Amino acid sequence: MSAYPPPRSLRGWCDGWLIRVPRDAGIIPPNLSGTYRGENMEESPGAVKTGTSTVGITFDGGVVVGADHRATMGHFVANKSVQKLFKIGNNLALTTAGLVGHAQSLARTLAAEVSLFELRRGDSMTVRGAATLTANILSGRPHWVQLLIVGVDSEGGSVYSIDSAGGSIPDTYCATGSGSPYMYGVLEDGFSENMSRKDAVALAARALSASAQRDAASGNGMDLAVITAKEGYVPVDQSEIAAALKK
Repeated sequence: MSAYPPPRSLRGWCDGWLIRVPRDAGIIPPNLSGTYRGENMEESPGAVKTGTSTVGITFDGGVVVGADHRATMGHFVANKSVQKLFKIGNNLALTTAGLVGHAQSLARTLAAEVSLFELRRGDSMTVRGAATLTANILSGRPHWVQLLIVGVDSEGGSVYSIDSAGGSIPDTYCATGSGSPYMYGVLEDGFSENMSRKDAVALAARALSASAQRDAASGNGMDLAVITAKEGYVPVDQSEIAAALKK
């Protein structure tokens, strides 16, 4: 008999990812078990998860990326101002869902690796390169996270969804976290190829707002940023977000 419970959905680990992986298959090493030591993460009082709704949307000339602010510990709202959107390069951003400690560690690591790459090469890392780097880190040492790597390079705006074991999938738009089912309805209805910056920002804001209204693990405001080849990473002002939500 295995010392670990039978395989279960990664939905409980990453609040939104839908693949199934055996815990005893060597994919999640024992030293990553942290506080749970084999129990369900939901039952561990020390496991603070970001719950989370994050979104990335490509538009004509760039990409919009955003995330909410809430962190949960089981059914308890542990924090109302957690950072889940990180600038990891002037042309790159990261969003995180999953365990807060793992997410913050990865954000620091990726920002350092991107900066080192730029110093060595004298050029910006591509979005695909950043996604591959992230996937390689996770495939070698899985974390309880689900990530978006978004950015702009010579090929335009790109969005990559990356799971806890290093699976990397590109798309024109993507939502992650426990609020993703509620966001996808808004995104499917409102997305169009080569949409304007203004429309993409409004769509991202509406999607995050929809998740906050229905998902108990998401909410307490949002952060949005726009990345373009000309201006790089630029945070969206809260007044613009508020105006978009009034429409």
